[in-house]
Amino acid sequence: MNAPAAFAIPGDIATLTGGFIYERRLLESLRAIGHDVLHLPLPASFPEPAPAEMAEAVATLVALDPARPLILDGLVFGAIDTRGLSRVRAPIVAMIHHPLALESGLTDARRDHLFRTERDNLRLAAHVFVPSPHTRTILTDRYGADPARITVIRPGVDPPSGPAQPVTPPLILSVGILHPRKGHDTLIAALDRIRHLGWTATIVGTPWDAAHAADIARMLRDLELGDRLHLAGRVDNAELHSLYRSATLFALATRYEGYGIVFDEAMSYGLPIVSCHTGAVPDTVPPGAGLLVPPDDPEAFAGALSRLLQDGALRHSLSQGAPRDLPDWITQARIAGAVLERLAP
Repeated sequence: MNAPAAFAIPGDIATLTGGFIYERRLLESLRAIGHDVLHLPLPASFPEPAPAEMAEAVATLVALDPARPLILDGLVFGAIDTRGLSRVRAPIVAMIHHPLALESGLTDARRDHLFRTERDNLRLAAHVFVPSPHTRTILTDRYGADPARITVIRPGVDPPSGPAQPVTPPLILSVGILHPRKGHDTLIAALDRIRHLGWTATIVGTPWDAAHAADIARMLRDLELGDRLHLAGRVDNAELHSLYRSATLFALATRYEGYGIVFDEAMSYGLPIVSCHTGAVPDTVPPGAGLLVPPDDPEAFAGALSRLLQDGALRHSLSQGAPRDLPDWITQARIAGAVLERLAP
């Protein structure tokens, strides 16, 4: 048996977002290689807990056996009370997908509060896990984190469940929660500009932000794209993999990504990618695997979509340009496990 550990995650671990999928798969894979990992559910309201929920989370973490290094989800780590966190006796490993202060739609006061909290909490962390070199650079350059205590653990990838079976007309697939950061409004505006071309589109994603989800639905009605663009909501793994196999290209008009696990999924299916030159996307999607345009630019996004829909040779070239050495989850769990072994008392 390898070093024991604990993994504290807010809300439902089965939630279908990239961050939750990453953490669930890492937890499962750590267990698969022999680590006794205790799952600690915390209130789902993080990073905006009520006072009673904040107190509950602190009490849960303080009560943890100090012999178990604690991997603490970034939604909690970046928002939890610093004085409360300082009482935790177990070695703390922050799991930061991207700093909370970089989220879209924050007030200046909220952004400043989250920045200061996460910066101060980083001083209490024995180690930090991040999914990309981009996030590591942000933490060292803007938050003063020690680069020697940061380990990049890129998400693992499962092999495709079957051969590609692209449909006609071409399917444009987008996967991401309905949240302003994911840029689905930019994608829809871009699709409106290329309605003269043959395509259908599907957006898979839980309506995470209710107001934004309502705005997206209204936008579809106003542009009369409902017969060509389907908001699929949350789908199970079988349906998602079927969509990947049926698609001709993958498109996500994101405004920021700390990594973007869906890009690896899309590339594993050989899908050429259209996305935005922002955050970790340029590090995740090699130049030979996709077209990246500025964020918040529907005209440029439409141009990239149009090129790929009309140029089969370019689609083939980008499909072949996807990396072939994407790691699996067991490999990534071994990287995390080595850190936990060093931190265990």
